[in-house]
Amino acid sequence: MRRLVAAAAAVLALSGCTSPAPADDPGPSSSPTTTPSTPPEPPPDPGPTPEVGECHALTFRQAVAVVGRTAPVACGRRHTAQTYSVGRLRLTTPAGRTRSVDSEAAQRQARTTCTARLPRHLGVTPRDLRLTMVRAVWFTPSPARAEAGADWFRCDVVAVAGPRELLALPRRTKGWGDAPVIEMCATAAPGSPAFRRVSCSERHTWRATSTVDLPGGRLPRPAAVAARMDPTCRDDARAAATDPLDFTWSQEAPTREQWDAGQRYGICWVPVTG
Repeated sequence: MRRLVAAAAAVLALSGCTSPAPADDPGPSSSPTTTPSTPPEPPPDPGPTPEVGECHALTFRQAVAVVGRTAPVACGRRHTAQTYSVGRLRLTTPAGRTRSVDSEAAQRQARTTCTARLPRHLGVTPRDLRLTMVRAVWFTPSPARAEAGADWFRCDVVAVAGPRELLALPRRTKGWGDAPVIEMCATAAPGSPAFRRVSCSERHTWRATSTVDLPGGRLPRPAAVAARMDPTCRDDARAAATDPLDFTWSQEAPTREQWDAGQRYGICWVPVTG
């Protein structure tokens, strides 16, 4: 599961010219002179601030580009992202220094805030959100806009339809967490060559049923992960099977990349029967 993980002013120089005075004209004894003034350059443009509720037609690649701002589109048109929260970055350190907008500290603030606010927007618990294809993505101003004074961060909700593909969203995503279209399923057992994570509205043979928290600051060894996940996954498989003595399940442990990105849980999968 990849974490859905950024004017120049033209200055016109004024010039003037004068005609020489006639030879028999001594001219004025004194002549005040003026220096043509150059108009001041306009201040840098920080650009517009995003608004909650605006929609965006993002590609998968745009959705994981955390720096920059895309133009909103009408929510009645096809769109793949919707802004559910907007906040302000803390770009000044306690020591009075200015952080870069693409610094780890600034990006961590956007990431943690957006991730924490998504379950409430959708109307689900954080644990239930794990079993959906919905993710939070976030955006911050470009460095040039930040230097001009932009200090916003934008939280968007997206739904992954499949590998590198986003699902079209409804006009309104608030309270959308119980929609079947965003439930997580797969085309084959996790770990197999044919495994592909898809929405349960697509053709599928496996369904994600539970998540199991994994302790520790480091990614546990595979044997430790399996031992911790077995009881929950086994119970899910038994409950879903037609024969309580004949059932199977699969465990999906987080990869190193996912663990480093903050995923501290594994996923239980069971085959779909019937």
